[in-house]
Order: sequence, then structure tokens, then C-alpha cells
Amino acid sequence: MPTVLRSGPYRFYFYSHEPNEPSHVHVDRDEDSAKYWLQPMSLARNLGFRGHELREIERIIGDNQQELLEAWNGRFGN
Repeated sequence: MPTVLRSGPYRFYFYSHEPNEPSHVHVDRDEDSAKYWLQPMSLARNLGFRGHELREIERIIGDNQQELLEAWNGRFGN
């Protein structure tokens, strides 16, 4: 599970076995987890995060979307 970004308490990463899915990133903090599609950015799954945290995570992804997409493409190809 390569970590591609850390921001505050959040870890953003990819699973190595998901190359056939559209570009996305997983986010964890403690026991909470979410999955976001990167293009267009949208929440795919949420397990425990509250609304205010999801908004903060979305802001972080938006601020780093290009870098996350480049990391995805570098890992799995276009």
C-alpha cells in the first residue's frame, strides 16, 4: 500500500491490486477510512468519517489532485 500523501492525521494511499479501477485514492485516520475517485473527484465509500472531516479530505485532495493523478499514473499507467 504505497503512501502517496500525508496531511495532518490523514494518510492517502493506493492498493497495489486495484489497477483496473478508475483512478482513486484511499484515506485513513485511525480506524476511519474512505475512498475517493480522482477524476472527477467524488466520494466512493466512507467508513466512519464525519461530514466535516470529509470536507477537509476533499479540500486536501482538490489541492493535491494533479500530484495524486500523476502518482496513480506512475504506479498503474494511464
